[in-house]
Amino acid sequence: MTEPRRDADEALRARLHEAAGAHEPDRARMLARVERGMTAGDRVPGRPALPGWVRVAGAAAAVAGVLAVGGYAVTSAGRDDAPAQRPLATPPTSAPSPEGPVTSRPPASGAADGPLRSGGSVDPHSNEYWAQSNLTLRTSTPLTALTVELRVAQTGSVTSTGAWRSLPEDDFAFTVDERDGFLVYRWTLERGRTVPAGEWVFAGQYNHERGGRDARGDRYAATATAASERLSVRGGFAPRTDD
Repeated sequence: MTEPRRDADEALRARLHEAAGAHEPDRARMLARVERGMTAGDRVPGRPALPGWVRVAGAAAAVAGVLAVGGYAVTSAGRDDAPAQRPLATPPTSAPSPEGPVTSRPPASGAADGPLRSGGSVDPHSNEYWAQSNLTLRTSTPLTALTVELRVAQTGSVTSTGAWRSLPEDDFAFTVDERDGFLVYRWTLERGRTVPAGEWVFAGQYNHERGGRDARGDRYAATATAASERLSVRGGFAPRTDD
């Protein structure tokens, strides 16, 4: 809207408001005129006369309608520039997943998982300079994948002196190294090989400082696959008991 047009509209609104404020409609006079008109209508031949209370009520309603229309006209003239009010948009709600809640099997954190059982112990033939940690695995079904890890805590002068397993040596890749304060023995089943059902031992041998060694910081973990099911077990080593 240009400035001359805006000035003209504002002047028009001001005059309308001024006229509306100065105008005081004679309600009684209007009521009398309407009632006279209605009374004249009562005299139409063939039409029954209306009771007096009906004529008064109708006249009052007519006057109220005239006053309301006049007020609406003045109010509307002052709101041409007001922008149209739009309803607020309702924020969309999150639709539930068509697949429903997803659940997964929690990883095992103990010595048993399905057909796989495990246990760790310090070999009874260990002595005050040397020890052997044994991990025994029992499986009631063949394993198509297996990784075994034995961790011996570095309690002082712990060095590897060897390792063995009761399964064929060629079936496994073997490594031993020191990481994060542990001597780590690791066996991984070669691709295409299978561990048959049965009981199997994995052992790590090492020297240590003179005296009885505390094995409470040692631990083991094993992961396996049996019939497309992922299995895992873990645990610690019971201290050696002397006879």
